[in-house]
Amino acid sequence: MDTKLLDILVCPLCKGPLLYRKPDSELICKIDRIAFNIKDDIPIMLEDEARKLPADEEI
Repeated sequence: MDTKLLDILVCPLCKGPLLYRKPDSELICKIDRIAFNIKDDIPIMLEDEARKLPADEEI
C-alpha cells in the first residue's frame, strides 16, 4: 500500500483517520469500528463492502 495514499485517505463515514492493518490487507476506522478491504493495492472504501468489527476484536 502506497504510504502517500495512506496519508490522504480518511473514513468515508466519519472522515476520521484510518489505521493500516497490513497482515489483513485492511484499513480500519477506530471510531466507526469498521474495516475496509484492500484488493490489488486498491482500498474498497464502500460502506456496503466494509466489515463491521465485533466489540471483542482488538484494533
